Amino acid sequence: MSSKGKKIFSGRVSAAALSMALLSSAFALAAHAARPHRPAAQAATTNPGRVMGAITSVSGSTMEVKTDQGVSYAVTIPAGVKLLRVDAGATTLGNAQAIGMSDLGVGDRVLVRLAAGDASPFAASSVIDIPHAAIVARQRAEQMEWQAHGVSGLVKSVDAATGTIVLTTGAGKMAKEVTLKVTPTTVLKRYAGDSVDYAKATAAPFAAIHAGDQLRARFDANASGPDKVALEVVSGSFRNIAGRISNVNAKDGTITLRDLLTKKNVTVHIGATSQMKQLTADQAKMIATLTKGPAAGHGAAQGGWQGAPGSGAGQGAMRPQTGGAAMGGAPQGGYPQGGGAAWHRPGAAGAGMGAAAHGDPQQIVRQATVIQIKDLHKGDAVMLVGTAGEEQVTAITLLAGVEPLLEASASEQNALMANWSMGSGGDQTDSTQ
Repeated sequence: MSSKGKKIFSGRVSAAALSMALLSSAFALAAHAARPHRPAAQAATTNPGRVMGAITSVSGSTMEVKTDQGVSYAVTIPAGVKLLRVDAGATTLGNAQAIGMSDLGVGDRVLVRLAAGDASPFAASSVIDIPHAAIVARQRAEQMEWQAHGVSGLVKSVDAATGTIVLTTGAGKMAKEVTLKVTPTTVLKRYAGDSVDYAKATAAPFAAIHAGDQLRARFDANASGPDKVALEVVSGSFRNIAGRISNVNAKDGTITLRDLLTKKNVTVHIGATSQMKQLTADQAKMIATLTKGPAAGHGAAQGGWQGAPGSGAGQGAMRPQTGGAAMGGAPQGGYPQGGGAAWHRPGAAGAGMGAAAHGDPQQIVRQATVIQIKDLHKGDAVMLVGTAGEEQVTAITLLAGVEPLLEASASEQNALMANWSMGSGGDQTDSTQ
């Protein structure tokens, strides 16, 4: 083979590898893109050269592909164009299989290279496909992995010299400290400032992690020693707020409340991805009992928010801080967020009592009723995790019916909300829909 031929062949291999890397990133966002409240579709008017997204319809030799940004492309597949199918998570075309047009289906994830021309429908020059069933199977497998070998909570301390993070996880009687060991191979990511959705997290250095951050990690179950060796870590800085609602504007999607910590009014925007739940009176009392320390009762009830300054990572998490990085590709959207919560059966009679008997406030929260902004009223007590901001924030997770919990210390409130926001904020969302 001539040197020129070698160069061309090498270029094709490199392009294929790049295509697969891009497809992996696109696949990584599949769960996020498939969730409810997706962006309204916008018909494409220009040819970007390459389209990554999910197939929304197939008719004859034409398919509709919607990107994660909500742009919809009509794509025709001329005769002779090669269609390749790869497994979910594949990074090369080594095991790709040739398929026909009839094998493409709604929900499949595709990377389409487009031929030149700005007239819609655009003509495809190549198509790489991941079937919807494979995406669902991989999502479930990764969810189970995060459930079995995942931990979440508030960062208590960070030691860059030793690569260790001390995490406060759980609340009340279930509270404990976990030491995570970060290695050169640990995947480190940072949440976007407006979401605890892993699909929006981007790569970030170890130095980005600070005391008071919310953090979720997946660890190596086979590693020996007292510390957990982290395989993946995602962290972020958010604001925790508790107070009573003074106004509800369902039309604008906002509520106003007085922050019990700062004594200032805050407008909270309820977005399409905000997760909201309502505790029953019994559930709230159970959690209040579990989260109060042996001697906390009377003092906390009178003062509320009486956590000693600096006593635990929760205090740092309450202060408005700058959020994480911008949107980007990452492992399946919501995997850490959903964690094991998606595998619990919510709403079962007596489930809260069982959870209380085992001292697990998180389990009680997971079983609380999902609500919408129309279910909130003036005077309701709420606790929430929101974006950084003083007068305007967007709710990431919101818990209503928390009157008894307002008597708990600020650090206990933060621990409860931080663990829920990452561990079960998305447990009612089916990412495979």
